[in-house]
Parts: sequence; C-alpha cells; structure tokens
Amino acid sequence: LSFAGHIPCGLICHPDKEHILYPLGCTVVIQDLDSKKQSFLHGHTNNVCCVVVSRNGVYIASGQVTFMGFKADIILWDFQRKELLARLSLHKGKIEGLAFSPNSLYLVSLGGQDDGSVVVWHVGKREAVCGSPASARSAGSATVVVCSSCRDEMFVTAGNGTIRVWELDLTNRKIRPTECQTGQLRRVITCVKMADDDNYFYVGTSSGDVLKVNTNNKLMTDYGPQKEKFSSGVTALLLLKTGDLIVSTGGGMVALCKGSNYKVMKKIQVQGAVTSLTCRGQGHQFFVGTNECQIYRINYTAFKEELIAACHNEAVHDIVFPLGTSDLFATCSKNDIRVWHTPENRELLRIIIPNMTCNAIEFMRDGKSIISAWNDGKIRAFMPETGRLMYVINHAHSLGVTAVAATSDCKRIISGGGEGQVRVWEIGERTHKLAEVLKEHISAVSCIKINKNDQECVTASLDGTCIVWDIVRFIRKQMILANTLFKCVCYHPEEYQIITSGTDRRIGYWEVFDGSAIREVEGSVSGSINGMDITSDGAYFVTGGDDHLVKLWDYNEGAVTRVGVGHSGNITRLKICPGNKYIVSVSADGAILLWKYPDLR
Repeated sequence: LSFAGHIPCGLICHPDKEHILYPLGCTVVIQDLDSKKQSFLHGHTNNVCCVVVSRNGVYIASGQVTFMGFKADIILWDFQRKELLARLSLHKGKIEGLAFSPNSLYLVSLGGQDDGSVVVWHVGKREAVCGSPASARSAGSATVVVCSSCRDEMFVTAGNGTIRVWELDLTNRKIRPTECQTGQLRRVITCVKMADDDNYFYVGTSSGDVLKVNTNNKLMTDYGPQKEKFSSGVTALLLLKTGDLIVSTGGGMVALCKGSNYKVMKKIQVQGAVTSLTCRGQGHQFFVGTNECQIYRINYTAFKEELIAACHNEAVHDIVFPLGTSDLFATCSKNDIRVWHTPENRELLRIIIPNMTCNAIEFMRDGKSIISAWNDGKIRAFMPETGRLMYVINHAHSLGVTAVAATSDCKRIISGGGEGQVRVWEIGERTHKLAEVLKEHISAVSCIKINKNDQECVTASLDGTCIVWDIVRFIRKQMILANTLFKCVCYHPEEYQIITSGTDRRIGYWEVFDGSAIREVEGSVSGSINGMDITSDGAYFVTGGDDHLVKLWDYNEGAVTRVGVGHSGNITRLKICPGNKYIVSVSADGAILLWKYPDLR
C-alpha cells in the first residue's frame, strides 16, 4: 500500500497494458491494474532509485543507491517469471538512469554524480560492452539517459548544461559522444523523449520550457513556450502519435500541448509535484505519479484525472483496527489520519489537520469515534464515517500527546504526553473533563494499554520504566525498571503477564502482580523494536522495528516461528487483525504492508 513517489519516472505501465510497476524502498512492485494483485521483486540491498522495462516487456532493470564509495548494483529481472537474471555492478554510489535499446539488445546505465560514467551492457551476455565518462569536464553531471526508438546503437544523455548523442561502435568496443548545440540557452535538463522515427527528440528543463533537438545534425530547432513558461519546471514528457506533447510540471500541472508552438490546449491539476508520466498502449490512457504518493489515471479524450492509488508520504506512526472487524483499519501520519478498506486496499477516508503530526490513534469500542493524539498537545475525536470533528481536548499535554487509549465503556480516555504525565479524561455526552493526573514518568509516554475490566492500565515510557496503574484509586501498583527506552507494551490476554520491548532489542516478560522479571529474549540483532501485538488467545505475538523485519513469535517458547521481509524503512507499529486474518505493519518510509497471517497448525 505504498508508492515511492519521489523517484523520477518511477511509475511505469508495462507494454502488456495490464500491469504497472513502481519502486518501493528496496523492492520493485508489480501491480495488476484490474485485480490490484501485487507481486514483489526482492534483491536490492538498499533503496531502488530507478526502474525501466524493455520495449517487448520481457525484461525489467532496476538500479539502487548505496553508500559512498561502494558499488551500486543494477539487477536484470525476468518479468514473466519474476526472478533475478543478473546483477550488474560497475557504478559506484548510485544508479542515476537506465534505458533499454529498442530491440532489448543493450541496457545503458548512467552512474550518479560521484560516479559520472555511462556504461553499455549486453543483455544476452549479461556483461558490460564499454563505458565512458558521461559528460565533458566543462559541463555539469548527466542525470537522464534515453535510447533511440529504432537503432540499438544510439542513445542520448542529458543533464546540467549538457545534451549528448552517443553512437556505439561494437567492433572497437567504444561509445562516441556528440555534443548538441543549444545556442545561447543554458538549461538543466530533467527529462528526454525520443520521437518514434528518431529524427528529433524533446527535452524538458527545470526552467519550465521544452527544447526540440534534431538527432541528425545535433542542433536545437526550436523551443517554447516563449512567454509563459511552465511553473516549477517540466518534470516529465509524453509524445503522442498526433505529434502533440503531454507535459507535466513540478507544480502538479499536466498539460496537453501543441507540438508546433507548445500552446496549452487542455490542462488538469493533481496533488503534489508530478514525477512520472507513463502511457498505457498507444496513449489513449496514461498514468501520473506524484511525489505525494498519489497515482492518477487520465483518459486522453476526456482529459480528466481519476485517483487510483494513494498512500502516506510521511512516516506512519500508528495503525488500529476497530473492535471485531478486519475489513477496516486506520493509520496516522503527519497532516492526516486515513481509514482503509482491507479487502480492496483502498483509502475510504482522509482526515487532514495541516502541519500537525498525529502520534497515536484509537477506535472507541462502540465505533462512534476515532480518538487521536497530536503533537500540538490536543486530543481530537472524529466521526469514523465522515471524518467530522466531534470534540477537541485543548492543552491535554504540554509537550504534545504521544499515546492514547480508551476504556471499553467509552467513558474515559487515558493519554500520555511528551513530558511524561499520564492523564485520565472523563468523556460525557457533550462534555470532557480532566479526572486525574498521574505523575511518575520523567520522559515521553510511548504506549498505553488498559485491561479488560477498565480498572488497571500499563504505561511504557522512554525513561526506562513501565508502570502498572490502578485507575480506580489512581495510584501506582507496580513499576518495572530496565536499562532501555520502552517503545511498546502488551497485556497477555489473561492479564497476569505483560511483555515489553524497546531500544535494547530485548523482549521482556513480566509478572503484573509484583513487577518481577520472568524472562528476557533477544528480539532483534540490530536496531530498536518499536511495535508489538499479541493474538487474542495469547499463543503468538508479532514484533517489528529498525531491522525492517516482521517477526511472529511463539509466546510460551519465546522463539521466532516466521519472519516477514518486505519493509525498507523502520517499522513503527504493527497489529494482528481481529480474527487473525492479516498482520498489518507500518513504517517510517510511509509504507503500509498487509501480511497474510500464517497457518500455524
């Protein structure tokens, strides 16, 4: 349920017209347009930064970023079998761009600015043919590479103040560039589109104009629009059979332009800066991807946009299911809370509070409201169907509200703040008032769980303590101390034990009655554990954290039974849905992953 929208040309419609591809963290996602079914290509060790599909649809190539000075891999995949064919490593640091030649004979790759080279690979032999520095010493670095439409031996690279047409001399294993002349114009090139007959190509610039270059004499023939340039720069181009252009901009505009004078004939506005434009078939329909992680479908004739996929573009902080149903769940992030429909993986509702971050959410037991904890120190309650604001508790905490939970009779909310206080609120029909303040923690409260009879709760804090409170008499019952920042806590369903975890990577089992440690198991090899949830029968629990893995544990054995690999960001929270159908995990890169709950019989 995510799409890395910030990657230029990351969204691609496959030539079979039935699938779209896009990168997500370390994986490449292939999604069926009709059934919405997704498959994943795993193999990269770091974030994927470019993806390309061969014209015949047989191959996919993807490139990744890596650390300074290390080799960045290109992986060649088989589309049909969804398997890795070859790892091509030569470039250092980052793969800036990839392009297949028209008959899928060669793959051309462009390294990032620390690498600065362009390499031609033989697809059949899976080896490099030759390479060369991508741009002249006097010019800026190249960022875009595009192959010819007819000849396997020609390709174009472009970037900051440079446009070059290259010829491959296979017998001598050399590539020879010719610099294109643009007269007095100095431009930073953001995208290139080659004509079907190879006679000319268009380049889009960060200044908001489009240049047309003749491929044969390497001269710029014209450019435009002369007066009103596209604001925020041109980010992607599509060339239609009619000779007209579709231009997208950093301001979120998608425009249909005359090929001769670049006059805008039709335009629409989408949310976020457009980073990808991709045709479905002959261009009767095309897709738009934006950096706010939205994917739109646009019909050429009507020229109207339709949102087909959306996701969080900031870290997701929490995930909750309403009582007893696995068909809905809610997630929260910076600026918004979103409610999702699980069977169709689609967004049902978006509640936006601009420039605020929602740290935690909870469905009230009766399903009549969603309560949320915000970094401006307010607790806000919304209607789950419409997203209408029901009430706000102002100044609930001084350093932002960091955790929230509700009692099963829906009459009280317990909240935790950045300053470490735990507060109990009485919620009436039209009123809400502070019932009690529990001051013990000296740092932010990270997690609150209430027991079934609403008489006791446990709070975990970053100060290294977990406290069990009596919320009838408002006193501390037990305190658990450990040399860690506690991130999460769970009651065992029988409520005589709790499990905790945090930055020391250990999962602790504790006796509720006297706060004594029962046992401790190593939860992860690297990085903090940020989220955990336990099944309704208490037999299994799941954990997730900074090692990007979802782990399913046997509660009694204290051993991992299954591991889920898929996230590329730190997992922030995860939940087992009611009825044990799915596990849903959310992460700091904005992804929401649905896992099928394994059959453990």
